[in-house]
Amino acid sequence: MRILHTSDWHIGRTFHGVDLRADQDAVLAEIARIVAAEGVDVVVVSGDLYDRAMPNADAVRLCNDAFVRIRDAGARIIATSGNHDSATRVGAAAEFAAAGGLHLRTRVPEIDVPVLIEDEHGPVAFYAIPYLEPDVVRGELAVAERSHEAVLAAAMARINADREAREASAGADRLRTVVSAHAFVTGAVPSESERTISVGGVETVPMSVFGDVDYVALGHLHTPQVLARSVRYSGSPVPYSFGERSDRKAVWLVDLDANGLRDVTEVALPLARPLGEMTGTVAQLLSEPALEELTSHYLSAVLTDPVRPRDPMRVLRERFPHLVHLRWESPARDKETSYRQRVSGASDKEIARRFLIDTWREPTAADLDLVEEALQQARAGSP
Repeated sequence: MRILHTSDWHIGRTFHGVDLRADQDAVLAEIARIVAAEGVDVVVVSGDLYDRAMPNADAVRLCNDAFVRIRDAGARIIATSGNHDSATRVGAAAEFAAAGGLHLRTRVPEIDVPVLIEDEHGPVAFYAIPYLEPDVVRGELAVAERSHEAVLAAAMARINADREAREASAGADRLRTVVSAHAFVTGAVPSESERTISVGGVETVPMSVFGDVDYVALGHLHTPQVLARSVRYSGSPVPYSFGERSDRKAVWLVDLDANGLRDVTEVALPLARPLGEMTGTVAQLLSEPALEELTSHYLSAVLTDPVRPRDPMRVLRERFPHLVHLRWESPARDKETSYRQRVSGASDKEIARRFLIDTWREPTAADLDLVEEALQQARAGSP
């Protein structure tokens, strides 16, 4: 059996105000193409289908279109909800969707109810664990401790009990098992674009909680990561922060044989638009020939002009139409000391002068005269 592991689609997300629907649609179409080209039997989506609990109509339509393309490419789909999703909304039509090959697992009572899919070697049990908010589900899972580890361990205990019962009933030595989960597993590395899932300061879970299942398909972190041969994050198919500009985007192809996990292969996903960063004055950024290769990128710029430029976004977008973020760092600012240290012992007028340098420019004598006049008026009006 061949499985494709993906997660964290975050459909409906914007990137510094830029609508990413076209980028997301393109990469999800590529995933469907991979399904057809590689003969994938099952696609596992490990949470965060949407970027918010109440996705708009366009986001829902894009997600549905992606499911249809994947199903038309020949694979069944097992998807669950993440911390960005509304479990109730994602799973609203689960019973009807299952008849068409889309299995949506979003509720605690379904954690130990596998989707059983047969290949030439017998059944493979797919258990899908939705994002478990400890305060919300620990009563349902009979867990006293308020932590992600406790609720996920309780979920796995249910799964293991069901596995053992099925093995005993079938007289089988071992039931091949795939588990998907949306969690932050110890040893993994987060990026800038994930929303924290910590509750009470305890957000990580140990990898050991998953036991000896054949493959663990993780979601939540946005960079593909290998925690163990059989425990992996697929990452998001689209970058959602400039911290991900050098990350690869990919899906995992997981092959099972009669004995369990046989092989895992990474398949790279194309970037609809690369990310880049640049630093310099406005004049330098507009004239530097080496920056020409960045004109098609989503860009973040750090401006080093001695005086805060006027309307730099509009000016720079004439050359870099996909510039989405910028900040100004005055060369006069001392970055090695704190603001409190820099103004310690300074007069009100000097503090005002340094503030103008940091936020505007070096003030003229006339500017400082106006500052002194304002300070005198403020003192005169003080009780």
